[in-house]
Amino acid sequence: MVSMKVSILCFLLTTGFALVTLASAPVEEENPEFWRAQAQTTLKTSLSRKLNTNVAKNVMLFLGDGMGITTITAARILKGQLQNQLGEETVMTMDTFPHVGLVKVYTVDFQIPDSAATATAYLCGVKTNLNVVGMSAAAKNGVCRTEKGNEVTSILQWAKDAGKSVGIVTTTRVQHATPAGAYAHSCSRKWYSDADMPAAAKRDGCRDIAAQLINNTDIDVIIGGGRKYMTPKGTADPEYPADASANGNRQDQRNLIEEWISQKKGKVAHYVWNKDDFDRVDPENTDYLMALFEPVDMRFEVERDPLMDPSIIETTEKAIRILQKNPKGFFLLVEGGRIDQGHHASRASMALHEAVALDNAVARALEMTKEDETLTVVTADHSHSLSFNGYPFRGNSILGKSPLFGLDMLPYTTLMYGNGPGHKITNNKRPDIRNVDTKSKDYVQQAAVPLDSETHGGEDVAVLARGPMAHLFQGVNEQSYLAHAMAYAACIGDNQQHCASTTTPTNNNAGRARSSAPISPLISALPVLLGALLSLLLY
Repeated sequence: MVSMKVSILCFLLTTGFALVTLASAPVEEENPEFWRAQAQTTLKTSLSRKLNTNVAKNVMLFLGDGMGITTITAARILKGQLQNQLGEETVMTMDTFPHVGLVKVYTVDFQIPDSAATATAYLCGVKTNLNVVGMSAAAKNGVCRTEKGNEVTSILQWAKDAGKSVGIVTTTRVQHATPAGAYAHSCSRKWYSDADMPAAAKRDGCRDIAAQLINNTDIDVIIGGGRKYMTPKGTADPEYPADASANGNRQDQRNLIEEWISQKKGKVAHYVWNKDDFDRVDPENTDYLMALFEPVDMRFEVERDPLMDPSIIETTEKAIRILQKNPKGFFLLVEGGRIDQGHHASRASMALHEAVALDNAVARALEMTKEDETLTVVTADHSHSLSFNGYPFRGNSILGKSPLFGLDMLPYTTLMYGNGPGHKITNNKRPDIRNVDTKSKDYVQQAAVPLDSETHGGEDVAVLARGPMAHLFQGVNEQSYLAHAMAYAACIGDNQQHCASTTTPTNNNAGRARSSAPISPLISALPVLLGALLSLLLY
């Protein structure tokens, strides 16, 4: 207690922090009735909620890569503060989803997962090994000969098999672990193109992920980055022709973009790589769209050039407008993939702005779809070592500093990492950040353990759902459960015993029946009874 008082006093003396900050909370919050009335409103909403048991015509899965619960909380505060609010009381779009559960993210072989194994779990319904994508745990990391016969299909494939349109939107490369889980089968998530594969793997018949993108499943919409993995080695990038690192890198000299276009003969298919061409794509007259905006991953939201690259809101909207023309519905995977990469760099500002952008994309998607026929799920594949600490005052910038100093009489930020590149000790002391702008997009949060790249976390992540059968997403479940619950809601995949015929939901109460009600024995016997009665009357 003494050390805490000393550190607070040190902070006040060195920064001239005004005690008036303590009174920054809204005055109405001092009245107990404020909280009672708020609770009663929430209670009434909960009590009046009715389960939506329609069959989901559409399924939208929003995946925040690395968006653990700490990231959700911090992003909520940032979203509010970007709107000049205190932040803590902010309600994000995903916060409004009525059904919430927890998901266990471990892999078959590791306590803490990567994005390939987790994608296989929530998309294919099967847990697997670290770095393996679209394969069961019988496939071993990097061992090509273990692939054959151990492939598992995803809910994207199940939806396509059911006649639905399907799409992928990501802020990473489209060959990255999360999107790859929807279409690829690889014992190494890092085999983006054939240039990334060892000679033995190619000799044994394994295929790179980019090649699988255009051959495994007929995907209607593909949006993200990853141009360099699609073109022959040395092919100049259209946006960065002088940058050799952006050149195509395929050693087999295949141009997968041209192959994709040729596959779509007879259909209206567009390949675009810049925002002008993207904006000119008319969803009403488009069957297929491949949009690759960067050689590798797309730019962070705070660094994005709005004249060259669309936002995740815009890409999500375009995808939905193309896919929703299908009367049988659609499945769409939207990944906020650079949340994870911001965390790996220990740049919390980057990660949180990406999470806010994903939430804004969720909001736009909800505006474009109907809740009675569209299951929307928001979740994460894993968390990070991000911590939220230090007793900051209400309304303190989520990217700011704690009012408490450490025992070394130096300040620290509210957000820190358990490990990562932010571990810097000079002369046995942490850096003095009193005059450092910790809100900068480039600021690297301090970390306890030195690593070049911060690691994932292994605690449960949240899953939030609304729409048909959203109540299936509650409790604590294995991550592999999610694919099966989404498929059940949409009547796709193997488990369709509960599904009836072909009618689609028309309103909240008149959805397609999940099972045919048995005909009353009395009604079925009615013709016999009437015949007997008629016989008595006649004879």
